[in-house]
Amino acid sequence: MSVNAISEYKAEHRDRVENFNGMQVLYVYWPHHLMFCSPFALMVSPDMTFSDFLEQVLKPAVASHPDGAEADFLNADWQLNGDAFTPEASATMKDSGIDHKSMLTVTTPGLDGLSGAGF
Repeated sequence: MSVNAISEYKAEHRDRVENFNGMQVLYVYWPHHLMFCSPFALMVSPDMTFSDFLEQVLKPAVASHPDGAEADFLNADWQLNGDAFTPEASATMKDSGIDHKSMLTVTTPGLDGLSGAGF
């Protein structure tokens, strides 16, 4: 449903990349692991390599899930903003096309949550 303002509407968007002191927000969704009820909102440096992102950010974020230790994220199936994506371990986030408020979806074949229940 659209909203029509009855007067001029000016808003200052505070979630612009300029407001994150050199960092950026990255959303990561791990389907079939609904112990995490929504995508993670993670702070990352655009100069961080993808392998550093996996080791320093994503793996600690999913460590509480029983599938977390078994997940081979580098060889998983990835999407970036809904399109197929093959990460390069040594490439930076910026060089990989991952920018502020991008959405990564990672599917780990064979890992479907607790007892295959998607949880």
